[in-house]
Amino acid sequence: MAMAAGASYCACTSPSTSLAHLPRRRMVITCSGGGMYGSSLLSPLPQFPATAAAPARGGVGDRLRIFSGSANPQLAHEIACYLGMDLGRVNIKRFADGEIYVQLQESVRGCDVFLVQPTCPPANENLMELLIMVDACRRASAKTITAVIPYFGYARADRKMMRGGRESIAAKLVANLITDAGAHRVLACDLHSGQSIGYFDIPVDHVHGQPVILDYLASKTTISPRDVVVVSPDVGGVARARAFAKKLSDAPLAIVDKRRHGHNQAEVVNLIGDVRGKVAIMVDDMIDTAGTISKGAELLHAEGASAVYACSTHAVLSPPALERLSGGLFQEVIVTNTVPVVQHQSFPQLTVLSVANLLGETIWRVHDDCSVSSIFQ
Repeated sequence: MAMAAGASYCACTSPSTSLAHLPRRRMVITCSGGGMYGSSLLSPLPQFPATAAAPARGGVGDRLRIFSGSANPQLAHEIACYLGMDLGRVNIKRFADGEIYVQLQESVRGCDVFLVQPTCPPANENLMELLIMVDACRRASAKTITAVIPYFGYARADRKMMRGGRESIAAKLVANLITDAGAHRVLACDLHSGQSIGYFDIPVDHVHGQPVILDYLASKTTISPRDVVVVSPDVGGVARARAFAKKLSDAPLAIVDKRRHGHNQAEVVNLIGDVRGKVAIMVDDMIDTAGTISKGAELLHAEGASAVYACSTHAVLSPPALERLSGGLFQEVIVTNTVPVVQHQSFPQLTVLSVANLLGETIWRVHDDCSVSSIFQ
């Protein structure tokens, strides 16, 4: 993935650990113990020479297939690299009238198929493509079909928001569409709210990108654990920020009190907690227009914070997010590659971390009928 000068991209998620000596299905992410953050998380992606064939898929793995949609092929490639296999061959094209055509170019009969396709912008295009890919696998007699959705679009439409009512709950509708298309399982990363899991009538494996960000922060020698305060940009994100703070050696917590007047419109009211002289780490599940997080950063600076870091799993970055994030409010903006960050979206403060190892390990455990939750114990 091309990045502009000044921005950084981390294909690895841990600078200090390696899984090369461990059986793949024994990889464990832990956030307790010694060290600044007590984390021993993910390893760099294993390197497979371009001229060498991928490791043979003997035994259980010979029935595992991974296909990528067009939304984030780079992430899918990194996942396949972690698993030591090639992406499945698929032909995806658009007709002149915009309709989507999908043809699998290899047999998936009796296979466990994993389709990597975030429903990021353009959300409707990518969602429809995912549904058609699921249908193609179902008609090709795949044994199981897992929709790997690193970023689940429409997740914010999970309840009625406006006082007048008469709104759709699109998260439930999309869950029904994926299920009815023929998916047997969903693998998602950092859903906007945990209740969205209940919208699916099929199993959902919900993984979290926080360990990847925590491991990156643990590698930074410029941040002292005594100076850190974790900040939730709104009341709704308190549980997420509290869990993050607990893994940061029980760092103190602050909350930005926000009032939302409409979609993508927020007003910061005041700050709950003390940030004076502290390094404030703002934690959210996604950055869309960056209105909430940038207004929160302004308040943190006004309250005496020495530096502000923004951490988020999903970098949606809708306009005018780039102008807000690169305007000098943030020391660093740390995101993951669940949503592809293209070259024109880069700026010097941006760091993109890869969740490929995390998703790859989860895929292997699902395929091998092993525990997924034990990854995070």
